[in-house]
Amino acid sequence: MALQMMRAQFPRIEKVSVQPFVLRSQLYSSLKDRTQVDRDLESLQRDRLLRIFKLNSGQDDHAIMFIEDYINQIERVVRRMEEKKQKYLIVFEWFKLHVLQSKLATSIGHQELWSLLSLGGKVKEEHISQLITAGLLIRQLIDPNMYWFSIPNIGSVLKGLSQGRKELLSFLNRRKYKEMMLVSLEKKRLQFSPMDMRFHLRDLIGSGHLKTFQTPTGLVVRITKD
Repeated sequence: MALQMMRAQFPRIEKVSVQPFVLRSQLYSSLKDRTQVDRDLESLQRDRLLRIFKLNSGQDDHAIMFIEDYINQIERVVRRMEEKKQKYLIVFEWFKLHVLQSKLATSIGHQELWSLLSLGGKVKEEHISQLITAGLLIRQLIDPNMYWFSIPNIGSVLKGLSQGRKELLSFLNRRKYKEMMLVSLEKKRLQFSPMDMRFHLRDLIGSGHLKTFQTPTGLVVRITKD
């Protein structure tokens, strides 16, 4: 599936320990039928093979991560906390066993979170604070009793995602016909993003900001007119 191929092609990012993820927009770029993409994702999510995260990027962005990668990400965070001799680390086992297994949505309410964690043991506010500190939960601004599920250590990657989008669109906007051969564009390096050009091209094509068309000399990428 396109998802596994894109996971394998996730760029290696220096100094950032984030497991591979794929943006929903990137899947849209490779498969014409968006409804089918969403159905396939829902099916894989129900089978507990992946999780979908609403990204705190200011856009309607969703990241898809295989559950195995997400568990690895959690375990890395826990190891670092163990090294710092932090308390209440049992909550991460409760989170993996009782919350991730039963709650598939991108968000969860405080009361439901408390109830699910209670299946593991006696919950304290400090347990939930640890989940927030670890980057597994983010309090929603509109409703502090609601949390987004989150990917730890993703902050700098989100910044790069936003800056890379701006840089790529700005570069193409400055060209005479707001277009460039795909082969030439893929060779360019972005200055403000740790992700490679292919990552950003898939994202912007899938979200409709860019389009591709065939010419006698090859595939061309062009800014989509408003």
